[in-house]
Amino acid sequence: MEFLIYLAAFLLVKGVQKSLRFSPVRAKWASLLIIAQWATIALGILAIVYFHESGKMLIGSILLGAMIYFGEKEADFEHLRAFFKAHYPLVAAGLLAGLTNLVAPEFFEKQDSYFNFAIVGAFVWIFARRAASRRQQKEFDLVSQQNMMLDKLVAERTAELTNQKNELQQTLELLQTTQQQLIQSEKLASLGELTAGIAHEIQNPLNFVNNFSEVSMELVDEMAEELSKGDKEEAMAIAGDIKQNLEKIIHHGKRADGIVKGMLQHSRASNGIKELTDINVLADEYLRLAFHGLRAKDKSFNADLVTHFEEGLPKIDVVPQDIGRVLLNLFTNAFFAVQKKQAICGADYKPTIEVSTSANNGFLKVKVKDNGTGIPDELKDKIMQPFFTTKPTGEGTGLGLSISYDIIVKGHGGQIEVSSKENEYTEFIIILPLPDPNL
Repeated sequence: MEFLIYLAAFLLVKGVQKSLRFSPVRAKWASLLIIAQWATIALGILAIVYFHESGKMLIGSILLGAMIYFGEKEADFEHLRAFFKAHYPLVAAGLLAGLTNLVAPEFFEKQDSYFNFAIVGAFVWIFARRAASRRQQKEFDLVSQQNMMLDKLVAERTAELTNQKNELQQTLELLQTTQQQLIQSEKLASLGELTAGIAHEIQNPLNFVNNFSEVSMELVDEMAEELSKGDKEEAMAIAGDIKQNLEKIIHHGKRADGIVKGMLQHSRASNGIKELTDINVLADEYLRLAFHGLRAKDKSFNADLVTHFEEGLPKIDVVPQDIGRVLLNLFTNAFFAVQKKQAICGADYKPTIEVSTSANNGFLKVKVKDNGTGIPDELKDKIMQPFFTTKPTGEGTGLGLSISYDIIVKGHGGQIEVSSKENEYTEFIIILPLPDPNL
């Protein structure tokens, strides 16, 4: 009867092979199932030839039990679990018969017919269960075929979508390249606005440097003359004057150096490194640069620059060149608005730009207000959109406020708000978080 156990193990492998013929995992298990099939035959022959009757039953039952255990653990064989479970009675009967024959051979010989009946009954039970599960197997085969068709359709659709994705990726890369070019154009445009203002601002410290240098040269000649006369006291007094002049030269030289560095910071790409920055100094410098830049283009233009900088304002952790770019955009727009209104209203109108700073509740605010043309209500929601501009063609790229919004909101975790009344005023408010004093 032990032959039936090995036959059941062999048929189990064949049943699994048959059930996977339409399954997408067939290739995964094909070679392993063939090995299992031949291993079962070889082990059965060896056991029957070389082992005692009890050993044959035990080895066959353990082999069949191991196959069932492995099959139930694998997710790919989940649809065969009922078929695997149908083999449990045969495994139990084989183990019971083998152990009884090993431990109590006399008892086994007396009850041999009952053990044989149990093994045959368990073997027949497998085929009875197999017949009941054939319908499920047919349904599984049908589902497997449908899945294969669906996999093919999905593969075709995936290939189509991949092609579309590649085309969209190429389009996106082209758009990104175009956007970078436009942003660079915007940066160069704002740099142009700065150039005239920088020329004016740098002229003052250079004039001081030149004047004090000339005076110092004269004082050196006087000191040499006094020394030749032996009047050391007067020479020392002149030396003190020279020292004061040199201090003033150093001061104005540093001022000119700071202006040049600011221009270089604005012109090059941001390094993204935040620094503790005095926002009052930054706002004041860019306001004057923007004003003188416009004055260089239009000598007749003038405006009142009103500043309300809160004293003792804490330094804020920002990227200076980025915040400077935002301020320059706001100042340039403000000057454009008041210049446009002045052309309409004439001499009775006085252009005014107000800049104020304040800090409270853990936030720093910078307000830029002008009494220019204002923004119509229907355009307020659009002014931060890329490429939207209210300026005439050729005078604006529509990227200044968009870039400013990204710098403040995305780059620094702040906010930028706008309030305006057409033909009366426009006010932009930059809100930036202050460093936590407890950190």
